[in-house]
Amino acid sequence: MARKYSKKASAKVGRAMKKRKAGTLKSGGSGRKVKSRKQAIAIGLSEARAEGAKVPKKKTGKKAAKTSTKKATKSGRKTTTKRTTKSSSTRAGTKKSSGRKSSKSSSTRKTSSARKSSSRKSSSRKSAKNKSAKKKSSD
Repeated sequence: MARKYSKKASAKVGRAMKKRKAGTLKSGGSGRKVKSRKQAIAIGLSEARAEGAKVPKKKTGKKAAKTSTKKATKSGRKTTTKRTTKSSSTRAGTKKSSGRKSSKSSSTRKTSSARKSSSRKSSSRKSAKNKSAKKKSSD
């Protein structure tokens, strides 16, 4: 059976673990010291990925989302998510209740999953910009 990770990748992870034990390993975005074992492994693997070592792709998304898309593709339909914002609901002609917020207005808020996905998208855009800026400055 073929190796899942290359020797270079395991060496990078080992180096990251030693740095974490010494207390000198820092995370990329915030620059804080890394205390988590899992985070140290992730940093080592991402460094190995950047250097072109054999490392499996990152796992993204949740299990439930994957199964729903599989079912939709089998039936030949596209999955769409419906989001309503406050501005769209007020334009549609619904009246705002005076005084306290009603339960109807709370339903127009973004769900936690929608907030998480939007924050993930913005953070991935930021990291892509930072990477391209670093490449330009190093060249």
